[in-house]
Amino acid sequence: MNPANLIKMANQIGSFFETMPDREQAQHDIASHIKRFWEPRMRRSLLQYVDQHDGVELMEIVLDTLRKQRTMVL
Repeated sequence: MNPANLIKMANQIGSFFETMPDREQAQHDIASHIKRFWEPRMRRSLLQYVDQHDGVELMEIVLDTLRKQRTMVL
C-alpha cells in the first residue's frame, strides 16, 4: 500500500468529520468509517505509518483518532 494515498484518503475523511461539533463523536465516526470501508491491509499500513513516522502528515483529528481508537480501526 502506498502510504501517500492512504494519508490523503484518511485526511479527506478527517476533513469531512472535523466540522462536527462533538469531537469525540467525530473521532468515533472516523474510526468507524475506516473500519467499514478500508480493507485490513490498508488499515494495517496506515497504522504502521503512524508507528514509524508519528503520523506527521495526518490531520490532528485523524492522528488522535488512530491513537485513541486503534483497536476499533483494526
